[in-house]
Amino acid sequence: MWKWLHPYAKSETQYYLCGKFIPFFAFIAIALLAIAFVWGLAFAPADYQQGNSFRIMYVHVPSAIWSMCVYGSMAVAAIIGLVWQVKNAHLSVIAMAPIGALFTFLALVTGAIWGKPMWGTWWVWDARLTAELILFFLYLGVMALYSAFQDRATGMKAAAILCIVGVINLPIIHFSVEWWNTLHQGASITKFEKPSIATPMLIPLILSIFGFMALTIWLTLVRYRVELLKEDSKRPWVKALVK
Repeated sequence: MWKWLHPYAKSETQYYLCGKFIPFFAFIAIALLAIAFVWGLAFAPADYQQGNSFRIMYVHVPSAIWSMCVYGSMAVAAIIGLVWQVKNAHLSVIAMAPIGALFTFLALVTGAIWGKPMWGTWWVWDARLTAELILFFLYLGVMALYSAFQDRATGMKAAAILCIVGVINLPIIHFSVEWWNTLHQGASITKFEKPSIATPMLIPLILSIFGFMALTIWLTLVRYRVELLKEDSKRPWVKALVK
């Protein structure tokens, strides 16, 4: 039943397949983010309470969402790599980790910038902020474990185990505003029946979220190709590619 998938398991095939999708997702990411940022920063009306400071959400919210989604994707790949011994699944974990770490750092920085005029301080040990900071350290831990062993296979397995264990932090981040009394605002765009954001503000935010999704896929494909080349550097197909 799944025999048609077997050719795609080859690293060489995956390398060329990723190369075909990279321009598509690059175009989608650039187009969506350009529209979202121009619309959100220049044309969306100012918030009646926050004024123009709310506009940072067009970077903060998508980066926070995809900081969690990337980690969840890494955990799924880590399980596949450990259970079914799929080496390339481990490579995808390593490819995604720096991207997720970048988004988490971006979410923390933009959140601090947004929090200063709203809360009067750059940082508070709020439940969601603290859990997001832990997520950043988990990303760093995954990358550090991968590089800590001379044997790449051992490093991959250690990084995968930490990645899976760290998944418990994701529901804490998501539900922290419901479980504890925090300064961080609750859900806004996930209340589909009646969102808390006006439509002229909501549309560019949704475009930005999908733009970050395309950006995530684009960067992941680029980094995954690099990991494939590093892993198979002595294979004939890589040598032929270099020549």
